[in-house]
Amino acid sequence: MVATDRIALRRQVMRKVAVRLSPFLILLYFINYLDRTNISFAAPHGMNEALGFSKAGFGLASGLFFIGYLVLEVPSNLALHRFGARRWLARIMVSWGVVASAMAFVPNAGTMYLLRFVLGVAEAGFFPGIILYLTFWFPKRERAKAVAFFMLAVPLSSMIGSPLSGWLISIGHDVLFGLSGWRFMFLVEGLPAIVVGVACWFYLTDRPSQARWLAADERDWLQREMDAEHERTGQRYHVPLRRALRHPRVLALAFVYFGIVYGLYAVGFFLPTIIAGFQDTFHTSYTVFQQGLIVAVPYAFGCVAMVLWARHGDRTGERVWHVAIPAVVGGVAIPVALYLQSPFTTMIAVTVCTMGICAALPTFWPLPTMFLTGAAAAGGIALVNSLGNLAGFAGPYVTGWLTDATGTEKAGLWVVGGFMVAAGVVAVALRAAPAPDDAGAD
Repeated sequence: MVATDRIALRRQVMRKVAVRLSPFLILLYFINYLDRTNISFAAPHGMNEALGFSKAGFGLASGLFFIGYLVLEVPSNLALHRFGARRWLARIMVSWGVVASAMAFVPNAGTMYLLRFVLGVAEAGFFPGIILYLTFWFPKRERAKAVAFFMLAVPLSSMIGSPLSGWLISIGHDVLFGLSGWRFMFLVEGLPAIVVGVACWFYLTDRPSQARWLAADERDWLQREMDAEHERTGQRYHVPLRRALRHPRVLALAFVYFGIVYGLYAVGFFLPTIIAGFQDTFHTSYTVFQQGLIVAVPYAFGCVAMVLWARHGDRTGERVWHVAIPAVVGGVAIPVALYLQSPFTTMIAVTVCTMGICAALPTFWPLPTMFLTGAAAAGGIALVNSLGNLAGFAGPYVTGWLTDATGTEKAGLWVVGGFMVAAGVVAVALRAAPAPDDAGAD
């Protein structure tokens, strides 16, 4: 096959793969992220009062999800590697949908704590499983863009989900079973996970060799391409699963991800509360739905930043600075937001921070797969994600605790900025990939 024919075949195959997989994976993550963060909208609109949550108590309820995540993240991702994405993702989604809907009926704070933990257990392995799944279908040179399209669900779930959550709360009082608005929201937003979980069983394909929606020559080319790439990575770095789970570089990457995720969830969980507080700070008055629309604005800009920055990373082949620059810029922007003198300028700073977070997230994930493959990639990616997502526990809890202790969000958001800047610095110190001898060393 001549070079021009190979290029045409590659473009044709990758276009088919992207069209088949990306929209469905975005939908899965949209529902996933909405279900884990919609508690942020419930908090200032009845839940905290009904369950007796302080700011720290709300932060604990938000963050306990990630403790459940940590407990089963690595074994769940190894199970996906063994049993296939179609079966395992269907199991994850149905179980999390049941738990997410059950949150509508919590009688007290203790039950909410328990269900948030169980939700994390149910969802464990979802995100790293998708990241691993993408390595089966997208070569390294196109992976950041593929991850970016998948992770568009993060800003989209806030951009679309925030007004949706606000609307459901505003219209849901006494619509079903005498539930209040925030309980109605939990019930309605948990059900789609069950539906798409069933669809997942029939729609997803585990490996290119099994893709009946590709022509025979397309299947063969893509499977050979991915097998050859995984073999080259394995031969160059020789990182088995046991070493991947304790490799210093994997742990350092987990810290980088921790810093980025710390910003993501601290902002995500507390932004609705901050905007609701504009009424006291700036003497404004917004309905619940209007507050949802305001929350959506930073994430709309984040969508654009995420895709354009990831495309630039794939086009240039540079990875480190594409993580470090947005992390540092976002880290500097977020504490500044609370020193500004109007809702408009405050939201500009929040938007800059959100764009930085959204740009750093997809450009981070090609870094672990530059030296991990196979079961080591499954375990290493899951470990990075589980340790990094401890920020999902620490960010909301520490931010809430500092808010209770100081009476202002400023201290908590300075900590957010510090972790994000530190993540950028460590990313630069690590470089893109280790030397082969370093990667295989104990």
